Amino acid sequence: MTQNIYDDPQFFHGYSQMARSIGGLDAAPEWPALRAMLPPMQGLKVVDLGCGYGWFCRWASGQGADSVLGLDVSEKMLEQARKTTAASNIRYERADLEALDLPAGGFDLAYSSLALHYIKDLPGLFANVHAALKPGSPFVFSIEHPIFMAPRNPGWIIDAEGHKRWPVDGYQREGERVTNWLAEGVIKQHRTIGTLLNLLIAAGFSIRHVNEWGPSDAEVAAQPALAEERERPMMMLVGVQR
Repeated sequence: MTQNIYDDPQFFHGYSQMARSIGGLDAAPEWPALRAMLPPMQGLKVVDLGCGYGWFCRWASGQGADSVLGLDVSEKMLEQARKTTAASNIRYERADLEALDLPAGGFDLAYSSLALHYIKDLPGLFANVHAALKPGSPFVFSIEHPIFMAPRNPGWIIDAEGHKRWPVDGYQREGERVTNWLAEGVIKQHRTIGTLLNLLIAAGFSIRHVNEWGPSDAEVAAQPALAEERERPMMMLVGVQR
């Protein structure tokens, strides 16, 4: 079973204070780039893998989706999602992404935001999502970038002149990474870029777009703190098609 760290009280409290938890999609700096990879929502049957507070589910519904299924392993996340959702075409369910049971050909779009780096059996998940999508349907997701995830001790190294460097060690050593982020003992699954993309190909997907996200000049001007995200990619945005 996927580690349910989001139901840890300390982790959930820390997560609830993050800008993207308070401000939703518009507070996530990668959202404009991710949104540009999505098809028009009108009439689509959508599944959100790791829906969290339900921000994307509500957006998709507001954009005209026919139905939206939000899945998450965290009861605390789902409780918050249900509290803040009124649309009748959105349904939330507790589900372990390691053991999905989605209806074959039941969806026109699969979406996931910053959840897949927690999944150990990613080949199984990709196979399940592929089967759940109608032919020609897209799967769009964001995931922590392997360069961001690889280090044994992630964190900026700052030299005497104040220049920041990101340590990249153990990149080819795939597998668990245990970090203390918001709480102790958070488990993520590191894979190289090649492994990630090849798993998608092996599942039957065609790769359409890959974005090693970094902020634009305008985004840095609006939020100067984002400048450090140009020093190394923090996340990847990936669009594939069944």
